Amino acid sequence: MATLTLKNVPEELVVQLKEEAKQNRRSLNQEALSRLETSVALRKRSAEETIAALRRLHEKLSYMKPLSASFIDRAKRLGRP
Repeated sequence: MATLTLKNVPEELVVQLKEEAKQNRRSLNQEALSRLETSVALRKRSAEETIAALRRLHEKLSYMKPLSASFIDRAKRLGRP
């Protein structure tokens, strides 16, 4: 296996990654590898596969009525303090 060294990693990112690793019961290295693998895997889907997935989702949600502008405005108002 290859070795990868990262330089100039912001301290805040390192702290956040360490916290996530602890929550997931992984080492920092295992957490970083898991994140990289997930990130790369997400990009492997072709445009055709993405379109097909979106069409399936659209079909799945087709029973729902479209949201009206008034509904969206009301939701925005209610969601604000």
